Amino acid sequence: MNENHHAADAAVYIGRFQPFHVGHAALLQQTLARAPLAVVVIGSAYQARTPKNPFTWQERAEMMRLALNPAERGRVLFVPVRDYYDGERWTTAVRRGVHKALAEHGATPKSIALVGHFKDGSSDYLNGFTGWQLLSLERQASANATALRNAYFGSAGRGVEAALAALVEQAPRATLDFLRAWAELPAFEALAEEWRMLRDYQQSWAAAPYPPVFVTVDTVVRCAGHVLLVQRGQAPGKGLHALPGGFIETRETVYQSALRELREETSLGLLEMSLRQCLKDVRVFDHPDRSQRGRTITHAHYFDLGQRDLPEVHAGDDAAAVQWVPIERLAAMEHHFLDDHFHILDHFFGLTGPTD
Repeated sequence: MNENHHAADAAVYIGRFQPFHVGHAALLQQTLARAPLAVVVIGSAYQARTPKNPFTWQERAEMMRLALNPAERGRVLFVPVRDYYDGERWTTAVRRGVHKALAEHGATPKSIALVGHFKDGSSDYLNGFTGWQLLSLERQASANATALRNAYFGSAGRGVEAALAALVEQAPRATLDFLRAWAELPAFEALAEEWRMLRDYQQSWAAAPYPPVFVTVDTVVRCAGHVLLVQRGQAPGKGLHALPGGFIETRETVYQSALRELREETSLGLLEMSLRQCLKDVRVFDHPDRSQRGRTITHAHYFDLGQRDLPEVHAGDDAAAVQWVPIERLAAMEHHFLDDHFHILDHFFGLTGPTD
């Protein structure tokens, strides 16, 4: 498309790009063809590395830059946006991030186009940007990011070269070169081990007549400006910070399970009567993508112990460590949390602002 006949002054393309493949590359070219400036919104930003989200937003931006020529690179702006697990809040963050990036670039577009492809129900977010011109395009290529990640992490122990050779039609050369170099980092083997654990875990219930829905509990315990966190001792999320919690047992209420898990993982010795008096709220977190293990609905119990001295705690069960962490430090720890546990804390403590 001739630059004098652009569809809009700026065009927006939203994706996770885990990793950046030929389908993404084709849609990015379509975005560049629609406007003199392309704003690429990189989703699932600031998360801990997992088999589903192995690459930081900066690494994904670099994959895209490497696949573009110098002239194209100068026309692309990158905007990282976290997963808020709240559609309205996420849409607001995307809008503000896009307009902020354009303003910092010195652009004041009168028209903005949103370029996308309706893959399935997960693409409904494209309808949420009123005022932007939606350009719905056909699927550009058959590449699938999940299949790419499975081939990549499944190659660990056998060498990634054969896996990358089989992916030459699925990803740009720059992405394959990036993946080849990234496989030399310590994170690759750790994530490959977690990928195998999750694969085996999901295969163990693959024969069920219906996909299972798991019910869990988590506890948010606040005391004197601190919150009680554990460090996970095993996959998934080995080494990451998490809220004390776990699966509900068949003969327990969610409250009973929350107390049991809290004591098993932290050895918090307060009497049940004292804890009940400190219970301030119970909230359900049920976003379909909140856990790597599958559809998992958790009940977060919020206890506020007031301004007393911090109770003594000791790690137990599958927790490698337990500690009282100042709430003011939590925002800087976002990329070290399991699943959506940072966002559960954000819900109770307001760690992120509406424009972050």
